[in-house]
Amino acid sequence: MTEEKLLMTEGPIAPILLRFAFPLFLGNLFQQLYNAVDSLVVGNVCGDTALAAVSSSGSLCHLLIGFFQGVFLGASVIISQRWGARDREGAEEAVHTTVLFSLFAGTLLSILGVLFTPTILKWMGTPENVMPNSVEYFQVYCAGLLGLVLYNTATGIFQALGDSRHPLYYLMIAAGANAVLDLLFVAGMDMGVAGAALATVIGQALSAVLAFAHLMSGRFVIQFRPCRMRLNGPVLRQIFRMGLPSGVQNSVIGIANVVVQANINAFGDQAMAGCGCYFKVEGFVFLPITCLTMAITTFVGQNIGGGKLDRVREGAKLGTVMTVAFSEAIGLVFLLGAPFFIGLFSPSPEVVAFGVRQARTEALFYCCLGFSHAAASVLRGAGKTITPMVIMLAVWCVFRIGYISVMVSLFEDIVVVFSAYPVTWTISSVLFGLSLYRGNWLERSA
Repeated sequence: MTEEKLLMTEGPIAPILLRFAFPLFLGNLFQQLYNAVDSLVVGNVCGDTALAAVSSSGSLCHLLIGFFQGVFLGASVIISQRWGARDREGAEEAVHTTVLFSLFAGTLLSILGVLFTPTILKWMGTPENVMPNSVEYFQVYCAGLLGLVLYNTATGIFQALGDSRHPLYYLMIAAGANAVLDLLFVAGMDMGVAGAALATVIGQALSAVLAFAHLMSGRFVIQFRPCRMRLNGPVLRQIFRMGLPSGVQNSVIGIANVVVQANINAFGDQAMAGCGCYFKVEGFVFLPITCLTMAITTFVGQNIGGGKLDRVREGAKLGTVMTVAFSEAIGLVFLLGAPFFIGLFSPSPEVVAFGVRQARTEALFYCCLGFSHAAASVLRGAGKTITPMVIMLAVWCVFRIGYISVMVSLFEDIVVVFSAYPVTWTISSVLFGLSLYRGNWLERSA
């Protein structure tokens, strides 16, 4: 693979974005598959209580890894901008600093996750009949977080340099291994939720090993060498300056989502299972949007690094319009097919009913969610991470928690919890629109 193939600073914009996003989509599809296989196997083999334990994992996992994912986003922006400026030495320095930091971060996350999982689950109001399975699943999952962190780090490096194909290959292999191990551990060896978590951990570790094997092989445009790992002070400070706002944002939004999950938990294990199934399906149906916004961030970063500001403006507008259109189309498909999609995870009519109610409350507002993500990606690619942090903390965290607290006290209906999402997506869209309309985000980058 040549340097030219990894640059997004030349050529027609829409095909570049789509060509970059499509392998990302397939890769993330397989990642969602090997996450969803846990729920599919557990829900159909072990029943609703075990499914509730696995399905409620999303908010807690996001809480644990969200901060470091945000910091790594800052590293990705720095790498992409240096690569766009043809600064190979600077990009290599950022890569090695990022990998060493990720080793520390992944180890710390594993230790904290294993130690504090029971406490956090209690804070979330996890029902007593679900608690043993939840603790067992999360502690096994957390023990293997280092593999997840390292894989995400390697993927960020690939994507920052314009390569979205290799992460796809590794996830395809990992997803296949996870599916086989899920069936072996859960259905064959009767290991329950611990077996599902162990299968996921092994799949994540395998994908990390494959990714770093390629980075170290010399066949990639930048070669990772363990002997070159060191915490470069100026680079690390720049990574934190770029990534800390996103990390703080992810962590606080993770706390907000834990609060939302606690409100869902109050409606019982069938509600937990049904809403968990909804979030699994949402993870699939929103994948094209997530991947397109990743492409926007890389595109903006590389073109700002190359000094092509007119191209940045054109790409930001086109990418945002594409994201909104795809989001609403996907929302309509989900709305119409919700009973079928949710029903794949559980044969229980009560569980399916909760998931369908959530889909019918939120799916038509995916256009607002898509716009917010696209606008945030443009700003982050330009290195302007403070604005997305402030908007999302204020709206997706503080306002969302306040809204749910007040409305649930007035109307004891789970639809009130669901409605918090479209309400906050709409408000954040207005604020992001105003931020982009002002136009000074790019001038300050220049």
